[in-house]
Amino acid sequence: MLVLILLVAIGFIVISTSKWKLHPFIALLIAAYGIAFSVGMKYADIAKTITSGFGGILAYIGIVIVLGTIIGVILEKSGAAVKMASVVLKIVGKKRPVLAMSIIGYIVSIPVFCDSGFVILNALKRSMVKQLKVSGVAMSVALATGLYATHTLVPPTPGPIAAAGNLQVGNLGLVILFGLGIAIVTMLAGYFWAMKSGKIYKSGEDLDLDLEKDYEVKEKYGELPSAFKSFAPIFIPVLLMALASIASLAFKGASSTFIYKVFVFLGHPANALFVGVLFATLLLPKFNEETLSGWVGEGVKNAGEILIITGAGGALGAVLKASGIGDYLGTSLQTLSLGILVPFIIAAALKSAQGSSTTALVVTSTIMLPLLGSLGLDSEIGKVLTVMAIGAGAMTVSHANDSFFWVVSRFSQMDVPTAYKAYTMATLIQGLATIAVVSILAGILL
Repeated sequence: MLVLILLVAIGFIVISTSKWKLHPFIALLIAAYGIAFSVGMKYADIAKTITSGFGGILAYIGIVIVLGTIIGVILEKSGAAVKMASVVLKIVGKKRPVLAMSIIGYIVSIPVFCDSGFVILNALKRSMVKQLKVSGVAMSVALATGLYATHTLVPPTPGPIAAAGNLQVGNLGLVILFGLGIAIVTMLAGYFWAMKSGKIYKSGEDLDLDLEKDYEVKEKYGELPSAFKSFAPIFIPVLLMALASIASLAFKGASSTFIYKVFVFLGHPANALFVGVLFATLLLPKFNEETLSGWVGEGVKNAGEILIITGAGGALGAVLKASGIGDYLGTSLQTLSLGILVPFIIAAALKSAQGSSTTALVVTSTIMLPLLGSLGLDSEIGKVLTVMAIGAGAMTVSHANDSFFWVVSRFSQMDVPTAYKAYTMATLIQGLATIAVVSILAGILL
């Protein structure tokens, strides 16, 4: 009966968000109340459990999500994302434009949503297609899959942050380090398929003679910021969180030393992202109402929906934990020896059914929290690898119910059948390659 209740709840979330177009926040809350009543939870405890779950996850991760989205908006509007792309292109070289496009996507999508990243880099991509006589399909798939790799695996992108919060990961720096490493394999899987698909399929970009020129990019943003100013808001917070993780190991037993305290303070996700925001202010063309209120306000607004979905996921997680469903299901799944594949399968089913990677990350991590102990994933490394497995599922697969699918197909001038063959297939390959790496790491480290 407990398993049936959970399956009905998951089915409701999938159908209500994909078919009935109900907002995930309401769907998650209805599921939380439905489970609470179904398992016979005391009426006096239901609201308390839901509100504590909602508030608990936002207390852990709310500020980080807001700061991360503010950085993303500033990078987008200041032209820093385009500058980063041009720097990567110079390093990789014009002889390998498809690889350059993959790396550009990998970097830009760490703080910027993949939809926005594709839109702002599309003019650069199209210019390269014409000037370098390279396949438009290959370049589009490379950019899309590069963006997708870090979008689902690497904080401070909101989805992986929310998943880490729901799973109560104590060290976000470890999630970043594992995410950055695993996402390289994910990116390369997308790159190799981009190269193959570019030889098979054609898009409107391969025929269109009226493509954007480089000067149009420069005209839009004016003088682009320096490379240091462009990269600093991303890499300095990542570096601070990584150093805090290293300090925790290097100074184990010497936590009273000044240098340990400094590293740990600056490496806390909220503090590190705030430092990132301070560096992002160097990108502001003017300190006026448009930038200090408008750009920052847009970041806050963009974070709002992620926050409430994440909070609702935390509420559902709290109910699942209190209901005992997790313990029972975990024990049952343990006999099947699926281990790290469980979060991947759940996330992939949710992603394919309702389209949103962020929703798949939030909901799956919520479901997984009470299962960690039974599946042998309750260690810190186990939780980190669970986040990676959920991220792998959350990219498997992107198709017509995903807004990013339409961004890629329309901006790349691919018809729908071509987009399915070139791009959707790429996300399937990426997801399978990612879970393969995660499974190997789980076998070695757990």
